[in-house]
Amino acid sequence: MSVANNKMALGPLPSLPIGIRSSYLPDINGLNMHFLEAGFDRPSKGRVLLLHGFPELAYSWRKVMLPIAQAGFHVVAPDQRGYGRTTGWHGDYDGALAPSKPLNLVQDALALVSALGWHNVTTVVGHDFGSSVAAWSALVRPDVFQSVVMMSAPFGGPPALRPTAANAWGGDLHAALAGLPRPRKHYQWYYATREADNNMCLATQGIHDFLRAYYHHKSADWVQNQPVKLAGVEAHELAKMPTYYLMDVAEGMAETVAHEMPSTQEIAACQWLPDVELAVYAAEFARTGFQGALNWYRASIDETLGSELKLFSGRTIAVPSLFLAGEKDWGIYQKPGAFEAMQNKACSQMKACHLIPGAGHWVQQEQPGRVVELISSFVAETHAI
Repeated sequence: MSVANNKMALGPLPSLPIGIRSSYLPDINGLNMHFLEAGFDRPSKGRVLLLHGFPELAYSWRKVMLPIAQAGFHVVAPDQRGYGRTTGWHGDYDGALAPSKPLNLVQDALALVSALGWHNVTTVVGHDFGSSVAAWSALVRPDVFQSVVMMSAPFGGPPALRPTAANAWGGDLHAALAGLPRPRKHYQWYYATREADNNMCLATQGIHDFLRAYYHHKSADWVQNQPVKLAGVEAHELAKMPTYYLMDVAEGMAETVAHEMPSTQEIAACQWLPDVELAVYAAEFARTGFQGALNWYRASIDETLGSELKLFSGRTIAVPSLFLAGEKDWGIYQKPGAFEAMQNKACSQMKACHLIPGAGHWVQQEQPGRVVELISSFVAETHAI
């Protein structure tokens, strides 16, 4: 499914809580950027930038934006490059990948901050793939991004100048995964394939039910989510993870999550993502496709594009840092050693790591109250607000 600039006229974003407004800014590093905003109508004591992950939207922050704004902050959450109502990106598999490389995503965030008239951000908060963008933003421009909250995806630091065992994600590992008694493949490399976008956009069950199963499978509602630390980057260890990370070789992601589609009763009981809210995601991804978002994965595993990150080898995040994740989130451990490296060497001012009960991967939606409490306390302590 190829999407160019996605310029069709759009109505108001449905199911948006009162007090959060939808806005656009042009010329944001080549984008016409759509963002949600709260706390714009009152004096603020600081600024908070919220960066979503995959397959998410600015809308994914709807449950935490108002409480953070009510604590005295101006809060902005953009649809990032490749997502939602932001335009100016391409959704063509054969298009250039460079716009989706990590440092260009940081430039997107920096350009938005500048266009808002902000000289700095009190804290940048990232979830899932947005956690990586937030971490790189804080590492590269600590003068602008004065503290960072990483959620669900630990940041293990810049890549080493020379390959290490911890970064051994080459062909031998993928061959070993395919050679297991139950042949498997890594989801990020699947997301880099040409067929991934159509598999999800044109899922047999429909995009709404695909997303329902995907979100359910990675949440605390899926009772089999019982994450454990993995001993290393070996095929037999990685294969302990659920199939949304280590997929069966013969299946796409649509088929993978279809096996775990929640029942009608489970859907009705899902307070953190009722169908009326899920419909927002389904409508946005049905319109844009997934390829613009999937290009992030392709760029992240492209050795040529990633080589510039080695310029920061040995550098740490020097601003105050916090990590939050759901207690039932396998994302904490999907890259063996990253959780420990984040705490021990990647962040020189790591204040705390909190694993939140009652939450899986979608922590700011599953347990928004606790997330707001921890972010507010962190900002108050580190910035003397």
